[in-house]
Amino acid sequence: MLSDIDEWLLPGERLDDLLTHDLRIIQSHEVFSFSMDAVLLSRFAAMPARGKVLDLCTGNGVIPLLLSTRTKAAIDGVEIQPRLADMARRSVRLNGLHERVTIYEGDLRTFHRQSGYGAYDAVTVNPPYLAITGGDRNINKHVEAARHEMHGTLEEIVDACARLVKSGGKVAMVHRPSRLIEIIDSFKRARLEPKRIRFVHPYAESAANMVLFEAMRDAKPDVKVLPPLIVYNSKKEYNAELMHIYYGDNPAGKKDHEG
Repeated sequence: MLSDIDEWLLPGERLDDLLTHDLRIIQSHEVFSFSMDAVLLSRFAAMPARGKVLDLCTGNGVIPLLLSTRTKAAIDGVEIQPRLADMARRSVRLNGLHERVTIYEGDLRTFHRQSGYGAYDAVTVNPPYLAITGGDRNINKHVEAARHEMHGTLEEIVDACARLVKSGGKVAMVHRPSRLIEIIDSFKRARLEPKRIRFVHPYAESAANMVLFEAMRDAKPDVKVLPPLIVYNSKKEYNAELMHIYYGDNPAGKKDHEG
């Protein structure tokens, strides 16, 4: 763990607590910060005990950091935006994980040329949710790239996952339910067979606003739709499962997280 934190923060950056295993992460209001979908994906994805794991669209590295608590595998992250890749690398070093976690700055669509085909036992991806259209664009280039498919369409991202995961390996994604048919179609055409689907609902009576999706390379058809994940109870507090996902055995950390 690095001692003088201020020496590792650039202007406009802050250090946030991930509330598990004493992990911390560098973030900035000037770029897209991680949100609940990344945390849920990091807990949903099946992980090998060892081997190699890859996180695509890694942003500031939150998913590789969280996955490091669940597996002894070597973990790689790929991020196309130089500033976010740099933040992710510094967060990895800050947490003393640089011997296990490697962040690459690059294009996921061509990363197989560097890593090789089928190099990973598991792949995770929290991609941009929005196709590029004439409207709904953001003047902040970092936020825009995180939200819109500027550096790869859904199909291109799924194809990249298929090239990078080994036969029998798993690919996990979080996305919007409105694109579920598109997701299933893209996965199946890439020989990634859907295996687990879980919808995330803000409240029990609300429509789902996220879907967690996992597939296996070259598997036989057999998909399980898991019980829904409900975020808030009627008191607008996290449900017990969400509390455990975020805070584990330290529910008192909720106060620090919200403060």
